[in-house]
Amino acid sequence: MKRILLAAMAILSSLLTIAQTDTTGTGKKEDTVHVGNFIIIRNQKEGNTYNDSLPPNREHYTIINVPGIHHDYEEWHHHDKNQNITTNYLIFDLGFLNYNDRTNYNDPGTAIFAEPGITKQDMKLISGKSSNVNIWFFMQRLNLSKHVLNLKYGLGFDMYNYRYSSNITFQENSPFVKMDTLDFSKNKLYAAYVTVPLMLNIIPEPDHSHGFNFSVGASAGYRMNTHTKQISGEYGKVKNHNGFDLDPWLISYIGEIGIGPLHIYGSYSINTLFQDANHYPYTIGLRFSSW
Repeated sequence: MKRILLAAMAILSSLLTIAQTDTTGTGKKEDTVHVGNFIIIRNQKEGNTYNDSLPPNREHYTIINVPGIHHDYEEWHHHDKNQNITTNYLIFDLGFLNYNDRTNYNDPGTAIFAEPGITKQDMKLISGKSSNVNIWFFMQRLNLSKHVLNLKYGLGFDMYNYRYSSNITFQENSPFVKMDTLDFSKNKLYAAYVTVPLMLNIIPEPDHSHGFNFSVGASAGYRMNTHTKQISGEYGKVKNHNGFDLDPWLISYIGEIGIGPLHIYGSYSINTLFQDANHYPYTIGLRFSSW
């Protein structure tokens, strides 16, 4: 500790040497210097003990902590933190994915989507392997009232990986789903959307930067990419790019609850995943964000 203090005093001594030149040009040496929220006073010494080339001793100086300076900085920092518009870049989500299947597979009209014999059980997902990954290019928070009520919006890329437990195959034409004779070790449908979220954000205690907050709203996503990925012993890995009867839009209710940078997010689709079947995707996961 003593060595650290002497090293710090050596640096401060250099600062004092610069600060000692009077702006009037008289050459008179100043005895104080401000560093952060400290005032350092150089005690007067007689004769050759007043020598700037010598290493400083702790008794040559008086250091005064001025709490008011630090307090003023905190007020400035608090004012800067609560800007009316704040922006957060590159936010990542990682969560689980599933859907609520309300399709009546006994309805003759469902034959447009799936061939006869396909059941709700055949369309079940492997919940532990179905995932949702989102990358938000940015999100902004706009103050509406005293930084307690805010409007939160952004732009991002939503990716959904539907892992099926049965050996179904998606086709380009109706019926879009059939039961395959192959045994797949991996059977996935991938869909990606460019998405715009819009939420009301509530921060009960805006003065606490790592306090509790929550948001509710909706998002609109436009589908940009869709493909299936199947792995079998006969053909290995096969990818097929097509629309597979997916709706071009995914409109969802969304929400998040957070403490500081850690958030839990969730979504539930308002419209159906497919145009001719009633599958409503939902997600829940972790959002990694600075606010």
